[in-house]
Amino acid sequence: MKTLKEEVHLNCSADELWTILSDIGRSDWVPTIEKISLEGDCRHFEMTGMGKITEKILKQDNASRTLQYSAIDTPAPIEHHLATMQVTPLNNQECVLSWTTEISPDIFADGIHQGMLASIEGIKKII
Repeated sequence: MKTLKEEVHLNCSADELWTILSDIGRSDWVPTIEKISLEGDCRHFEMTGMGKITEKILKQDNASRTLQYSAIDTPAPIEHHLATMQVTPLNNQECVLSWTTEISPDIFADGIHQGMLASIEGIKKII
């Protein structure tokens, strides 16, 4: 299993970033997703190059600004996927996004990492 980590300093308040990330039906910051549908604690979407994916939202904690989710149904034979995004304020206009993803088998790590990087760029464009 590989663990991927990205930590990025952003020029927006922690509340502004958390408003974007905690809206689990929002897809404008993920370049390869056009729309997300929600069903209970699951979100369904089609990702360009990957196909239909279902993620289960495991944690959505406003107090700690933490979102944790797991891909539970994918076209690829993923054995384990667990992603955690946490927003930490630095001051009123800056914050840090820490994003960690566990993935197995390792062969999928590069694709997942590229998706994380593209999504971070998407976040930067809308804040």
